[in-house]
Amino acid sequence: MADLEEVFNRIREAKKEQREIKLVYKDALATSKEYQDVTGELNVLKEKKKKIEQDIKSQFKSELDQLDGLKLAIKTDNELLGDMALSQLMKGETVKITDEYDNNYEPVFSVRFRKAS
Repeated sequence: MADLEEVFNRIREAKKEQREIKLVYKDALATSKEYQDVTGELNVLKEKKKKIEQDIKSQFKSELDQLDGLKLAIKTDNELLGDMALSQLMKGETVKITDEYDNNYEPVFSVRFRKAS
């Protein structure tokens, strides 16, 4: 079995190769006349779409404010749910949730690494 450093270095090398390929691809797009023309047309359509969306947003101001409040409440409750599940798990208790349709849910935990300061 590969050790942690080997896998980490393999991931870094793959990401480096991935960046290089993406750079070559972007360069090819930048030199394509047809791509530039279509991109210009797309930008005009995006601006038109944005104006239409702004007009409709102004008509639904209260609903969109309510939506923002709901998003914040959901985010806060998700954090609380995760903290509560982790606390139960640390106590050695079984962590399981059942919804109104008798579907069972169990927690999924993940680990990520970031560069140490």
